Amino acid sequence: MARFRLVLEYDGGLFSGWQIQPTVQTVQGVLQVALARLFAQPITVIGAGRTDAGVHATAQVAHFDSPFERPVGEIVRALNAMTPQGLSVLSAEEVEPSFHARYSAFYREYSYKMSLRPEPPALERDRVWHHPRPLDIALMEEAGTYLLGTHDFSAFRAASCSAPNPVRTVSVLRFTQEDELLTLTIGANAFLYHMVRNMVGSLVKVGLGEWLPSYIKEVLEGRDRTKAGPMAPATGLYLTKISYPN
Repeated sequence: MARFRLVLEYDGGLFSGWQIQPTVQTVQGVLQVALARLFAQPITVIGAGRTDAGVHATAQVAHFDSPFERPVGEIVRALNAMTPQGLSVLSAEEVEPSFHARYSAFYREYSYKMSLRPEPPALERDRVWHHPRPLDIALMEEAGTYLLGTHDFSAFRAASCSAPNPVRTVSVLRFTQEDELLTLTIGANAFLYHMVRNMVGSLVKVGLGEWLPSYIKEVLEGRDRTKAGPMAPATGLYLTKISYPN
């Protein structure tokens, strides 16, 4: 028995999310079909994050247990040959049996991309949130400072979120802009369901001048999802980094 860690990149627009479902194409589903062919028996793949339909990844991490060892280069080549376009296995390595893609991670980072040009993007239409209305980035940055630190993020979790504890620690929140592409990077020890997209939707309300930056603090402390902004579209969200001990 051997445990392997995979690093994955995928276009979320081509999949109905990470988690396997019986009638639609998912990332976990196509990986398990390919691994079953490769090892000639059912293989379960565990992902570090269960991305939603439309959400992309540049560095998703997953692990699986195989009945026997195989060269990691062979695993990478085989999976890339047997999975659909839009999914790429970037690397594979054998790890200790104690490694767990989800529970061993201590830091996760997402990027959210917005196109701020007036014209809708043609080539990146499924990879950014097109937002033609001007945004005050300085106000959004000010509002974002209230989200840094350890807080109860109940106001930014989905109603269907099943996490028993809503407390998370956000250690990174930064804006970068290149021409008309705005990227918001958010890093935390873990995230609640829809937390990043709900935070982005709320910060955009500030950027539009509809809310004062300090209102984000009120929303956070109120712990009421109905007081926060609308959820941003999935198309602009990317899982970009997952960190582990050592």
